[in-house]
Amino acid sequence: MTFMKWLVASTALAGMSLAAQAETITIATVNNGDMIRMQKLTDDFTAKNPDITLEWVTLEENVLRQRVTTDIATKGGQYDVMTIGTYEVPIWGKQGWLVSLDDLPASYDIDDLLPAIRSGLTVDGSLYAAPFYGESSMVMYRTDLMEKAGLEMPEAPTWEFIGKAARAMTDKDNEIYGVCLRGKAGWGENVAFLTATANSFGARWFDMDWNPQFDSPAWKETLTFYLDLMKDAGPPGASSNGFNENLALFQSGKCGMWIDATVAASFVTNPNDSTVADKVGFALAPDNGKGVRGNWLWAWSLAIPAGTQKEAAAKKFIEWATSKEYLELVASKEGWANVPPGTRTSLYENPEYAKVPFAKMTLDSINSADPSKPTVDPVPYVGVQFVAIPEFQGIATAIGQQFSAALAGTVSADQALQSAQALAERQMKKSGYIK
Repeated sequence: MTFMKWLVASTALAGMSLAAQAETITIATVNNGDMIRMQKLTDDFTAKNPDITLEWVTLEENVLRQRVTTDIATKGGQYDVMTIGTYEVPIWGKQGWLVSLDDLPASYDIDDLLPAIRSGLTVDGSLYAAPFYGESSMVMYRTDLMEKAGLEMPEAPTWEFIGKAARAMTDKDNEIYGVCLRGKAGWGENVAFLTATANSFGARWFDMDWNPQFDSPAWKETLTFYLDLMKDAGPPGASSNGFNENLALFQSGKCGMWIDATVAASFVTNPNDSTVADKVGFALAPDNGKGVRGNWLWAWSLAIPAGTQKEAAAKKFIEWATSKEYLELVASKEGWANVPPGTRTSLYENPEYAKVPFAKMTLDSINSADPSKPTVDPVPYVGVQFVAIPEFQGIATAIGQQFSAALAGTVSADQALQSAQALAERQMKKSGYIK
């Protein structure tokens, strides 16, 4: 063999060897703005890790939850990295379904994670998911419409004020609706919003003996207030609207107020996407004078299912996507306002980020939510907009359909709550919580 032939053959073999070594990791994620942005920036990761190829499965929120839950429970092995929330992490971590992230390198700085967010992703002292962004919920409102209505938004409004302002801002002839709220059925859609709201009305999912409480006056007051408000001041077809649909309505100038995830603030104030970017104000989620605000606590986080054959590569990706350096990468490309919020103390100590108009309100909202004391009266569970038991997902999905039907007008508030009570009682008896 001549030297040239040997060189060509050796180069070909080396190329084949590298190709054989390259690993493809499959990442299941939710189709919201921050996750889409992450996908666009992954050239930075692959440049640093040429031996790892990324394959994305991007799904609508309800579908994502269904797919990853089925996959991890059946050990299907479809995904190497999963986007999951604060509800799943403690339950799946206890089951041994997730890989611990305690061995992330010191440079990752686990201690920089916000305590409220980190604690929700920790089981028996071990971190089982890394937060991509953390959120609470707050009021986003049109300053121009509020002024036109002759009102001034307090920093900490009551539900009574929200109802008054929403009705005053509504101009249905011009397709301006005073308030946009989640109506789409789903435990992470309308049930998340209504559970957080119900907390501030003095309602609970269960009493201290795990008896469902949907037949209580506080739940009737919550649901009736919501249905009346949406009828008077909400957009048509609201029973189909979740986070993404309400975001689109707000950005196009059709909502006076939107009470939803703090993470939406960067989208509604982005002039490239929002027609009302320069007319948005922020306030804490409303209360009812009972000492509990109607805001939640959540993190979309990246986790590794136990049983993946690509744990090392998956950890490298998670380390990159949830690092301080990733936040700086987003800031350099799209500005500090578009950095994923709510995960790191250092972000809120950064003087550049402090200039972002919604930064302080986001942090205050996160810090005001207490998963260990989510309601006015004592409860046997943790979780603000969810109940951290495995049965919650199934019960809440069915109850969400009842609440959505009430919003669509096919059942009354009383019928929806009767069905919710019966559904919850049946499952809690079946699971052995009550007799």
